[in-house]
Amino acid sequence: MLLPAISLGLWHNFGAVDEFENGRGIIRRAFDRGVTHFDLANNYGPPPGSAEENFGKILKKDFPGHLRDELIISTKAGYLMWPGPYGEWGSRKYLLASLDQSLSRMQLDYVDIFYSHRPDPNTPVEETMGALHTAVQQGKALYVGLSNYTAEQSAAAIKILDEMGIHCLIHQPKYSMFERWVEGGLLDVLEKHGVGCIPFSPLAQGLLTDRYLNGIPADSRAAKQHGFLNAAEITEAKLLKIKNLHQIAKSRKQSLAQMALSWLLKDKRITSVLVGASSIPQLDNNIDALLNIDYSKEELDAIEEVLR
Repeated sequence: MLLPAISLGLWHNFGAVDEFENGRGIIRRAFDRGVTHFDLANNYGPPPGSAEENFGKILKKDFPGHLRDELIISTKAGYLMWPGPYGEWGSRKYLLASLDQSLSRMQLDYVDIFYSHRPDPNTPVEETMGALHTAVQQGKALYVGLSNYTAEQSAAAIKILDEMGIHCLIHQPKYSMFERWVEGGLLDVLEKHGVGCIPFSPLAQGLLTDRYLNGIPADSRAAKQHGFLNAAEITEAKLLKIKNLHQIAKSRKQSLAQMALSWLLKDKRITSVLVGASSIPQLDNNIDALLNIDYSKEELDAIEEVLR
């Protein structure tokens, strides 16, 4: 299946009531610019489930029935959604119940891609993959994917799916200039088995943008007490790397974010990159990364020198 080089992840404030109209505008603009893949998960919000609910409302308002056939919609299950032992991880009971709830929230009959959001240490991988297989058999998902699985875990899961007659379409790992673990084997596994790769957090939670060129902004993710980006992790050494990468981006006539995205897309094993956007200008800036995805050896060497 063909995915656009830029996909839109609907996790950043897409569940907030006061952000509904802003999110609606971003989704419409993305579609108008050729973005056809919209990525969600059951726990995206806040609160969990609200991003899917809002997306369902936007689909109903702005995308008539025939346009559904022009969209790739994905969702995931794996993280905590409700109390008790069946409200997270990778059991058959949880995955299939969660998918039903996701479809209800989005007012859809099926999703295009259904992911196991993370491996479950306490459930046999055969059971988890069997649930993905059932989702396809039931017509509730057209394709299946993995997220946050290591190279070894991915190889085992892909093999099991193949034996069931289901091809693993794509893997969604965390991958950026600052997070390169996938280069240690996962990309090779995916290439060997013909599985696509769609990195999330390609801008390293915003570090690979212009926002941190002069330190930590007061309204940034790193300045907040809760979140995935810790201010303690943003050292002087990392800020220097950001500034040096910015200079290379300027020489390429790109923003730092555009260079970070195009740097991932230069690898033919990367199918698409997932971007989040809180405004239309931010979305446009990210999509414009596609205007220059070619790199000279000198540019690549200069980037590697900075990232060491």
